[in-house]
Amino acid sequence: MGFKENFVWGAATASFQIEGAWDEDGKVPSIWDVFCHEGGHISDGSDGDIACDHYHRYKEDVGLMAELGLKAYRFSIAWPRVISGAGGTVNQKGLDFYSRLVDELLAHGITPYATLYHWDMPYDNYLRGGWLNPDSSGCFETYTEAVARCLGDRLKHFITFNEPSVFTGCGMMLGEHAPGLKLGSRDLLHAGHNVHMAHGKAVRVLRNLVPDASIGFTVAEMPAIPATPADEDAAYESQFAVGRKHFVWSNSFWCDPLMFGAYPQQLLDECGDIFPAFTGEDMRLIGQKIDFLGLNIYQGRYVGEWKRPVGMAHNELGWDVKPLALKWGVKHFARRYGVPLFITENGLSCHDWVSLDGKVHDPNRTDFLHRYLRALREAVDEGCDVGGYFQWSFMDNFEWAAGYNPRFGMVFCDYQTQRRIPKDSAYWYRDVIADNGASL
Repeated sequence: MGFKENFVWGAATASFQIEGAWDEDGKVPSIWDVFCHEGGHISDGSDGDIACDHYHRYKEDVGLMAELGLKAYRFSIAWPRVISGAGGTVNQKGLDFYSRLVDELLAHGITPYATLYHWDMPYDNYLRGGWLNPDSSGCFETYTEAVARCLGDRLKHFITFNEPSVFTGCGMMLGEHAPGLKLGSRDLLHAGHNVHMAHGKAVRVLRNLVPDASIGFTVAEMPAIPATPADEDAAYESQFAVGRKHFVWSNSFWCDPLMFGAYPQQLLDECGDIFPAFTGEDMRLIGQKIDFLGLNIYQGRYVGEWKRPVGMAHNELGWDVKPLALKWGVKHFARRYGVPLFITENGLSCHDWVSLDGKVHDPNRTDFLHRYLRALREAVDEGCDVGGYFQWSFMDNFEWAAGYNPRFGMVFCDYQTQRRIPKDSAYWYRDVIADNGASL
């Protein structure tokens, strides 16, 4: 059967990881700016002040995207570039940058997909409580309205949030990401509910101002792979398990309210003494219809009898290579929610460098992508509705607490010169796009 004729082939990035220009044209500090500048949080002592300098080099980057055959580009909009103060003042210069970017993409025949929140909250908002403050959802609504009014005539694909489990789990529970908090379950439940409310308010704004918009929500997924066919139901149940101790990482905590208009009953039963108050109106707001779910899949875990082989293939960050994760992540979500799915991130971190011939040879990445895309096609062939695939990442960038050493890009970035060099895998991916995956 293969991929549908209008399958969306793209690549993805995030604002803080590539843009740089951290304090230019009215942009205010984000929680990640402060986290980096404090020191001691990033493995190589780096920051996002310059990153890939995409803010100044976006035309060059979009030209490369076109050269490499991308049909779509998923980027994120920096909230602190758009809203310049605690009072919700709109920074037109910041919006103008994204307007130019969208125009450049469209001029090259590349469809823009914008993520509204990829972790870079304005520091001013954090000082007023961040996601612990119920007013944060209203601030996010104001920001979304500014984006929709400026770009909604041309930008038609939106993702409200990227990986809420990670920015709450790593940023507010483990303290490894900005803003570096270590909160308990009561606070995390309140933060999670405020994120859900922010999503609901953003969807409402987009439906009103961009009625032809396609709206989604992206989760980080660690798919449960059945060790044998007999383990399939157990893997499915494991995929959506939720409880008092691990709800932050639970797919059902983040997706059930959006898709079913209700929090998982098991979670309510276990956390009734600490769960934030909510109303039926709140849940109707959160549960407004969305058009797709985005899945970010890199790793997987087996359910059933399985022992990790000694010397198993893994990436530069130590994440095991398990192609079936892409198949089963899609199958589980299709079974539970019955909504169109997009792979909004999938890729490999390697030890890449420029060879003596001036090129970047990354056969491991090509093989990784080949294996994972074949597994994705298996899910499609078995009837799952998958609308597109975005490789992470378009180019090497700032990998959060790991700094600049991990390289996930299909394009190499020399951070000293800002020279871009497409890797071998980028040209392989161009061929995959050209034949819509038929050669996989």
